[in-house]
Amino acid sequence: MTFEISLVLGILVISLILFISEIIRMDLVALLVLGALAVTGLVDSNQAFAGFSNSAVITVWAMFILSEGLTRTGIADIIGRQVMRVGGHREVTLIFVIMVTGAVLSAFMNNIGVAALMLPVVVEVARRTGVAASRLLMPLAYSTLLGGLMTLIGTPPNLLISESLVLGGYEPFGLFDFTPLGGVVMVVGVLFVVVGGRFLLPKVSTKHGKHVSQRSLRAQYKLQERTFMMHVPRDSVLVGKTLAESRVGSSTGLIILSLFRNGRNETLPGRQTVIRGGDGLLVQGRIDQFRELRRWSDLVIERESSVLKSMVASKVVYASIVVADGSPVVAELIRHASFRTRFDVAVVGILRKDGYRLTNLAYVPIRAGDQILVQGEVDSIAQLEKFQDFENVTIYTPEQLRETYQTDERMFVVRVPKDSDLAEETLNKSRLADVFDFRLLAVFRDGELRVMPRGDEILFGGDLLLIEGQQSDLDVLRGMQDLEIDTKVPGNLGTLESERLTLMDATLDPRTSLTGRTVGELNFRERYGIELAGIWREGTTIGTELADERLQIGDALLLLGPRDRLKLLSSDSDFLILTPLGQEPPDTRRAPLAALIMMAVIGAVMAGYAPISVAAVIGGTIMVLTGCLNMEQAYRSIDWRAIFLIAGMLPLGTAMQESGAATYLANQVMELLGDAGPWPVIMGLYILTAMATMIIPTAALVVLMSPIVLSAMADMGVQPETAMMAVAMAASASFTSPISHPANILVMGPGGYRFVDYLKVGVPLTIVVFITVMVLLPIIWPLVPA
Repeated sequence: MTFEISLVLGILVISLILFISEIIRMDLVALLVLGALAVTGLVDSNQAFAGFSNSAVITVWAMFILSEGLTRTGIADIIGRQVMRVGGHREVTLIFVIMVTGAVLSAFMNNIGVAALMLPVVVEVARRTGVAASRLLMPLAYSTLLGGLMTLIGTPPNLLISESLVLGGYEPFGLFDFTPLGGVVMVVGVLFVVVGGRFLLPKVSTKHGKHVSQRSLRAQYKLQERTFMMHVPRDSVLVGKTLAESRVGSSTGLIILSLFRNGRNETLPGRQTVIRGGDGLLVQGRIDQFRELRRWSDLVIERESSVLKSMVASKVVYASIVVADGSPVVAELIRHASFRTRFDVAVVGILRKDGYRLTNLAYVPIRAGDQILVQGEVDSIAQLEKFQDFENVTIYTPEQLRETYQTDERMFVVRVPKDSDLAEETLNKSRLADVFDFRLLAVFRDGELRVMPRGDEILFGGDLLLIEGQQSDLDVLRGMQDLEIDTKVPGNLGTLESERLTLMDATLDPRTSLTGRTVGELNFRERYGIELAGIWREGTTIGTELADERLQIGDALLLLGPRDRLKLLSSDSDFLILTPLGQEPPDTRRAPLAALIMMAVIGAVMAGYAPISVAAVIGGTIMVLTGCLNMEQAYRSIDWRAIFLIAGMLPLGTAMQESGAATYLANQVMELLGDAGPWPVIMGLYILTAMATMIIPTAALVVLMSPIVLSAMADMGVQPETAMMAVAMAASASFTSPISHPANILVMGPGGYRFVDYLKVGVPLTIVVFITVMVLLPIIWPLVPA
């Protein structure tokens, strides 16, 4: 083994570890691979960036645009009507029609796009026919994978396999070279699911019909058991304050559904709505969290506190730091940047145009160059200069601090009563820092001073706490103690079914930019005028502590808001709406034109007038010129993560061939299976590829497997087309887990699936496809001597 081979294999192993562990996102892994290959000299600069001009990569992004054009022109609506008409109300016929439709579309459209296009259609079909969506959505996802096997443009692995043949000096696969084998595999796969596989599908019971669906949504997300009424006494300190100032919602993650006043109700009242005595607030959330917070109203303000303040002043200092470019905290929310854990300091303010912002800091994003005010013990502040995350660390003098921060006004001492419920509880159970921006600077107990206590600090009766914040917020906290709670509110639940306030089920579009962002960061109320009431993920409901939940592809989202606001969300490209609210049907006048353009692209390739990459780009351009979609929609339709993944990994395939790493790995395969002949080797490569789809992105997997297959077949003296076709089938038939393919994970939330559900259906289907391919390959693609 040469040094170059060792280097290539080392980069390969590291990239696989990163793919499997998901420590960093897969497109970034691909770019790191590209950079590593170029820096080490394994490929030159032209080879490193050749992936971005590769015809397969160009075809992939052009097909995204063509698929979006077919979607935007209302093809989904047309398909939905036909599925309903042909499929009837029987489960078996619905599964058959849905799978055939999805497979045929996926032969010519991007399979992720087809899954996203048909997902709302299938959910609506399930709702109208009474068939559980869980019985239809997994067959839909699998049909898009089976359909992608039938043509060169059906799925990116097919294009990459064909391009690898060209790079190896062989003729590429034609547009329909995959059809004889892929078509039979598709038919066998569909029949397996229809005849036997459907009995392995889970049956998540749902109720149907427009009115009943609201109730079923409440039951599914357990809203009814988390809805209660709060009454505001007429002499409450909260009277005259706005809902934002009261922190009633933000303090415990409660959603204020409606405000009742003088026989009238206001649904989803705004944050600036002023509270009046006698108001009733219908809220949804965990009552125990609300009661937990109310216990802090027991604290008693100590008027004489100058001695304790002076004791702490000598131990705790403040500093201004500037966030450096490239710091890991850039783009993080202050709440998630973990300053206390990473740097042993607490953030108390951030400089904005009109001065330091001192409140509501939790969900403020950090930008490079931000000036942040932090507090910590003397040693911790001194250590900040050693971190490359920050520059210009400036320690404030007491005079500067009083002028800039008004410390005297923001510090006060409270006492924990001897009989308080807070005694023997930890600070972690409190949301004071997030909600009221209270920071506990010190605990004084039995003559001992504990500065900057951690979250696991246990409080005891008689403790003196030096708190930084606003004393007026402590009054607000006491006002919560006055609120009267009534958990029996069956008559008011009709609010959730009114025209003014409605529930809607949705999921994230596969191409959304919201993936990985927290609910608190997105702030659904401010951004969309609605609330996120719950998340359905992997068969379980997440209905509390939503602010810190990061959204994932496959999540089913329960959205709550005025009907007109929810209707507007149907035009938002970040979401796929699963619950119809009487939206206007899409304009299908350009649907025939879009279909004609797609057929012209296929016809041009079949007739040999243009390569598939050129035809697809021209077709996408004509789609835009004719108004099937605009350029912004075209750009957004492209899954740039997939493009960068493929383009970044292609140089690794080049390096494997030129360094001899592919030959080395092929020799290992030959030593294991070579004596048995070419067919066992092909079977082994198929099985290895199929198993790897569970942990490695299929596009990257094909790039890695192609040079190994080419070398193995060359060693055996046979043409590589047969083996390359087998690997293409194995890579695209990713049925065994939700993470095997984006289409699988897309239906996970709406279908209520668990990981094990994919194994129950996917493993038998994978075996059926494997047997079918191995039986047909010698007939359709017999081995040819080199």
